[in-house]
Formats: sequence, C-alpha cells, structure tokens
Amino acid sequence: MLHDRILVKESAEEGERRSSGGILIPATAQVAKRLSWAEVLAVGNHVRTVQVGDRVLFSPDDRHEVELAGEQYLLLRERDVHAVAAERNDANTGLYL
Repeated sequence: MLHDRILVKESAEEGERRSSGGILIPATAQVAKRLSWAEVLAVGNHVRTVQVGDRVLFSPDDRHEVELAGEQYLLLRERDVHAVAAERNDANTGLYL
C-alpha cells in the first residue's frame, strides 16, 4: 500500500440486512447515508492512526472497489475513515473518533 491508503474488506453481514419488521433489505438498496464497518488488511507507510486488524467506519461514497485474486476489497484514504475500533483503545468504548 502506498502513502495514506488503507485496504479493507467488508464483512458478509454488511451486505443484505433485515429491518426491525423482518423485511429483507438488499445490499444494492439506496438508504440514507449509512456508514459501513470493514476490517483493515493493509495500510500505507503514511497512515498514522489505523493498524492492520482494526475495524474502521467509513462512508460508502468514499470508497474504491478493487478485485485481487478473485476477492473484492475496498481502498480508502485515511482521511475518509470516521472511526477506528481497536483493542488498543481503552477509553471505555474501544473507539477512536
């Protein structure tokens, strides 16, 4: 990874989801600005606050999809990350905002 780029993979549960009434909402459905969580797989040499293994919260509008060896991944800039969930953040929530 170069500069401030982060390679992440969304979990399978981020795709389709169910409403509180039990209605299945497909991953392609447009919903109001819903942020997504993904696991960090690689970081560039200028990334300061995110480490491999962290979970990051980001806007789906700020991502670029890439396919490597038949797998779908997302490429983000560090500045597009809204929050980081990591074990090393001990301030009650485990979130770095």
